[in-house]
This record gives sequence, structure tokens and C-alpha cells, in this order.
Amino acid sequence: MKTYLKNNHTRETVYLSIPLVLTQVGHIVTGMVDTYFLGKIGKTEQAACILSNNLYMLLLVFSIGMSYALTPSVTEAFVKQDDKEKASLFKNSLFVNIIVSIFLFLVLFFSSPLLAYMQQPADVVKLAIPFFDVLIFSIIPVTLFFVCKQYTEGLSNTRAAMYISVIGNIINVILNYVLIYGKLGLPALGYMGSCWASFIARLFMGIGFLVFVFNHKQINSFASHFKSVVISKKQSWILFKDGLASAFQFTAEASAFVVAGLMAGVFGKEQIDAHGIALSMAAFTYMFASGLGSTTTIRVGNYLAQQNLVQVKNAIYHSFKLNLLIMGFMALVFITLNKILPLIFSDDAEIILITSNLLLFAAAFQLFDGSQVVAVGALRGLEDYKYPTLIAMIGYWILALPLCYMFAFYFQMEVYGVWLALSISLGLVAVFLFLRLQHVLKNRFLNA
Repeated sequence: MKTYLKNNHTRETVYLSIPLVLTQVGHIVTGMVDTYFLGKIGKTEQAACILSNNLYMLLLVFSIGMSYALTPSVTEAFVKQDDKEKASLFKNSLFVNIIVSIFLFLVLFFSSPLLAYMQQPADVVKLAIPFFDVLIFSIIPVTLFFVCKQYTEGLSNTRAAMYISVIGNIINVILNYVLIYGKLGLPALGYMGSCWASFIARLFMGIGFLVFVFNHKQINSFASHFKSVVISKKQSWILFKDGLASAFQFTAEASAFVVAGLMAGVFGKEQIDAHGIALSMAAFTYMFASGLGSTTTIRVGNYLAQQNLVQVKNAIYHSFKLNLLIMGFMALVFITLNKILPLIFSDDAEIILITSNLLLFAAAFQLFDGSQVVAVGALRGLEDYKYPTLIAMIGYWILALPLCYMFAFYFQMEVYGVWLALSISLGLVAVFLFLRLQHVLKNRFLNA
């Protein structure tokens, strides 16, 4: 173990991963903070928050995926020291991602009344609709944040996003308390104070990061070219096409969990709450693997730009080993603390019992979840988008959702059947992504 941790690949991966993990975790913590505060008000308010945040997660994950196409291209321009190309990539990525986020906002804003037709408890839906309408306003600043994040990561700067994210989460915690309970002379907004707190925190994160990028001396080397470069149809299309592939790939898994949450909601607000609490904790640990996957993309992209295929393979190998250590530890945490962790979010005995059982399912799929996201990160660094997207869509939409329905309703396993189906699907997706990665690496080495 000591020898492994002293390995240069391991140390560099850990060094790059820590700020990425903290950044990724920060966006999940925002929703977890909302869930915690509203759990103190009541289980209906908490269920409304969870339902809204689960649907909002689709926007968040889609935005993350859309911006991911920027990193490998920026990495290549950075290695070549081409500041004009970096400016062009950043400007075109901002254009593409903002247009997509405005479209998503408009679609979801006018679609929120459809929540009433999703067979969720009526009192939960009544509170969820206005909560969701506020949450989706933050999609545009979140988009700004992720474009800036992927750009700075392409420069191997993973700490800028971390600092912005940490400050944003501190703001969210403070504003949740202040706006829900009416402190510092502000009116008490009740459960709606939580969504306004999240919106304000995300607004700070998006605008603050954009200002930071243009004013940081080591990052803004592109700034002198920013006005002169134009919105290019060709470059915008490439960023859109590759970003869309990543977005669908990311959203495939997230949407499966969201639809699974809607299925759980059919069985009552207690199962909504339990599903949401367990999912937030599983998402929390997933972000450790997601940060590691992003690091893998950066390192593989760097070595690929240098045409150093041996180091590409070494970087991927050490990422997988690190993933086994991290996600194996997370699985043990869920197993040993499955009856304690739910107490943080609820004092309802039924919610606590269901959540504690769901955490055992979460423990079972930790290694699969981590492995598939590291494989995706490696494939993204190798600029392979199409087949990972197809694997994810088949695994989560064609396989997972029918299994969720069959186990939950036909076999009457309710929310437990939903999580069993998701666990099976995650395992299969991880296996096929790993096989795809082996195939791509084999072809790269044969053609080298």
C-alpha cells in the first residue's frame, strides 16, 4: 500500500482529484442541505424538496455533460500554447451551453404543472411546483459555472472551481437558515426559503467564476483574443455534438434514478423521502468517483496530446486502482452506518427504516458505479463519445426502467425493487464500458 501511494501516477491523480471531488460534492451538498433543513419542518415539505431536486438533478447532470466536451480540446490547445484557440473554444462553449440552458429552462418552466399528473401525493405536488419553478432559474448560472470549470480543468487547474464551490455552499447553508426562519430582519419564507437560498448560492457561483476566469493572471491568457475570435459554426457544432453525447450519457443514469423516484412516489411520501435521502447519499459518494473520472479525462487527454500511449494506459490503470480503494471504503461506510446516517435527515421511524435498507443496495453498487464513471472519464479523454453514450442509454433506459417497473409493481417489491433493478443495471453498464475501454486502447496501441 505504501509503495502504491508513493507512485507518481497515484500522487498526481490524488492531487488533481481532491479539488475536483470537493467541487462535484459541493453541488450535491446544496441539495442535501435543502433536504436537511426541510426535514426539520415536516416530511411533506421534505418530500416536495426531494421531488423537485431529483427533477432538477436532470438539468444539473445534463449541464455537466454538455460542458465536458470543452476539457479535452482546451487541454490540447494548452499543451500547444495556443491562446487564440483557447479563447475560441471558451467563447464558443459559452455560446452553445447558454443557448442549451435557456432552451431547457423554457421547456421545464412551462412543463412544471405536469408534476400533478405523475401520480405523486397531492399535498407533495402542491408544494413541489412553486419550489421547482424557483430551482430551475439557477440553470443558467450553473451553466456558466460548469463552462468555466471545464475550461480551467483543461489547463490542469482544478482548485479554482473548488474554492468557488465551497464558498457557494457556505452561502447556501447560511441563507437556508436565514430565509426559512426569517433571521437578520428578513421575512420567514418557510420551505420556499430553501429554494431561494439555493438559487442565490448558484447565482454567485456562476457569475463569480466567470469574473474570476477573466481576472486571474494565470488563467486569462486567452482574454486578449476573446473579442477578436468569432462564434464558429464548425467549432460550435463540434462542441454541441460531443457535449450532447456526454450529456445524454450522464443523463441516462440520472434520469433512471429520477424516474425510479417517481415510481417510489406512487407508494407514498415516506418512500419518496427514503428514496431521496438514500439517493442523495449515494450521489454524494458517486461524486468522489466522478471527480476521479474527471481527473482521468485530464490526464489521459494530456498524454494523448503528447502521443504518449504508454502513459495513457498507466494513468487509466492507476485511476481504476484508486477507484477500488475509494468506493470500497464508501461501501463499508454504508454497510456499517446504514442505521445511523438516515437519522441526520429525518426523525420519522418508517423513513429511517426504509432508508437504512436502501443504503445496503447503495453499498452493493458502489464499486460498479465508480468503475463505470472512471471508464467514461478515460474514454472521454480518448475522445470516444458515441459508444459509451449508447451503452448508457441501453443500460439505463432500455434495461433499468422496465426492470424497475417489473420489480416494483409486478413483484410488489415497491421501492426496494426499484433499487434492485438499478443495482443490476449499474453492474452491467460498468462491465460493458470497461470492455469498450479495452477495445479502444487495443486499437490505439495497434495503430501507434
